[in-house]
Amino acid sequence: MKKFLEKGVVAKETPFEVAEASDVVITMLPSSSHVLDVYTGQNGLLHGGSLLRPWLLIDSSTVDPQTSRRLSTIISKCALKEKKGYAKTPFMLDAPVSGGVLGAEAGTLTFMVGGLEEVYLAAKPLFLSMGRHAIYCGGPGNGVAAKICNNLVMAVSMLGVSEAFCLGQSLGITANTLTKIFNSSSARCWSSDTYNPVPGVMEDVPSSRNYTGGFSSKLMAKDLSLAATSANEVGLKCPLMHQAQEIYTELCKEGHEYKDFSSAFRHYYPGKDEL
Repeated sequence: MKKFLEKGVVAKETPFEVAEASDVVITMLPSSSHVLDVYTGQNGLLHGGSLLRPWLLIDSSTVDPQTSRRLSTIISKCALKEKKGYAKTPFMLDAPVSGGVLGAEAGTLTFMVGGLEEVYLAAKPLFLSMGRHAIYCGGPGNGVAAKICNNLVMAVSMLGVSEAFCLGQSLGITANTLTKIFNSSSARCWSSDTYNPVPGVMEDVPSSRNYTGGFSSKLMAKDLSLAATSANEVGLKCPLMHQAQEIYTELCKEGHEYKDFSSAFRHYYPGKDEL
């Protein structure tokens, strides 16, 4: 808050004070418990009861779909203190993002949005002011459901790429050579051509900064736990998901929870920091 105040940005002491001064509120928090606290806790955004100042609340956290749907239901039963344009009641959208720290800095995030479609269309200019893509996923909770699926793919892909690099190096192939092969063949993917896990292969990615400044292994383990819970609820067997969850949980237990999730290359397999 001090940093932003020094830049001339208005700051408030509590979420409720933010709500009382805002037409639109956007939240992005680590877990379901944080989201519920910020929305429904003491001095939370909904502390004022059934009369709200904001017409739109957007949560860009990665949480379980049930939390998003619960909050959407609560907000749908509230009323506006003042009518805002076409909105006669407050609305909520769940809108997690893909793109990580690099995408946020570059303004290239993808928003996966759940909620009423007409509300999504009204809010789309907001999303495109912060990112490059906004994709409507369906009703409340579907945005976070899409994000959970996206991060499942991201985790499994990163582990597959890291495992292949480790095997290739052990067989005498350099990481640079393998990267050229992957990126010009059927193995090409985001984990090889944009977010390479081998230090030094790519500039400006966490692997070349000692795995700092990215998407932490702790958050990946959390998202895989959400995926596992969702899979159990619908009766799906997802063996790769469970294996990835075990690996990232192990990384966290070994003290690497705040390292970028691509650090699995070094700390789980481990691969060689050789080009």
